[in-house]
Amino acid sequence: MKYISLHLHVSCQDDIRQTVLDLLADAAGEAGCDSFETTSDGINGYAVKGNFNREAFSAQLMSFPVNGVKISYTIEDADDQDWNETWEDAGFSPIIIDDRIVVYDARHTTTDEAEAFTQPCRIGIEARNAFGTGTHETTQMVLQTLAQSDLKGLSVLDCGCGTGILSIAALKLGAKEATGYDIDEWSVENAIHNAGLNGVTDFKGLLGDATVLQSISEHFDIVVANINRNILLNDLQAMVLKMDTGSRMIISGFYETDCPLLTTKALSLGLRESGRKTQNSWCCLSFIKD
Repeated sequence: MKYISLHLHVSCQDDIRQTVLDLLADAAGEAGCDSFETTSDGINGYAVKGNFNREAFSAQLMSFPVNGVKISYTIEDADDQDWNETWEDAGFSPIIIDDRIVVYDARHTTTDEAEAFTQPCRIGIEARNAFGTGTHETTQMVLQTLAQSDLKGLSVLDCGCGTGILSIAALKLGAKEATGYDIDEWSVENAIHNAGLNGVTDFKGLLGDATVLQSISEHFDIVVANINRNILLNDLQAMVLKMDTGSRMIISGFYETDCPLLTTKALSLGLRESGRKTQNSWCCLSFIKD
């Protein structure tokens, strides 16, 4: 699957910068972007090629609600091979979560180096792109929430599994099985590869969007989803249908400013908020199904 990358360059006063970035991410999400990363001069968004509505995005910029802001952007192709080569060459530094989990670059870490980590849950990832290495705040908050939960013997549904990092973490923290799905074939392949790399045998990867859940009869104790706000709003109902009373949901991939929309939607589906984490304006919400 081919992607485009949207590079947004922002010039504004420091005291309104985060608000501007939040609004731009929302606008890009409405136009079709499904993942983001903050840069030194703005924000990058990524969208499946053909899904990004440039005209709609430009119209939102024309009516941008904050004055005194200069915004420019460029769009270019970002195919799978380019992303793969970039992250294979660059790698990433180990990420430590609550001194319980360490996520390390399996491609650039020797066996001896991996065994030297003191954290009880060690996860080696060979990533195909930036999201899913643990470097992003949203991934870190979901990992932290999992590390603080009792997962022993529970089943996990991983929506938009990417590298499989959340499923692998849950299984290593005591879950009995995990099922992940993703719209990108290379993500599913990468998740299965990483599960094997970590000695995880109870992971199943499926190709598709939330409609793939219709083919699954099983219900899950834990549902995790680290994907953008618009996809969450669209797919929450399908996810909730795979939960029983007392099942828990952990979602991230959005800004604090998006919380009212998501909590309202969750409440309408019978979910009760049970926890919240924030990091650099990003947010992670936890719910229980009543």
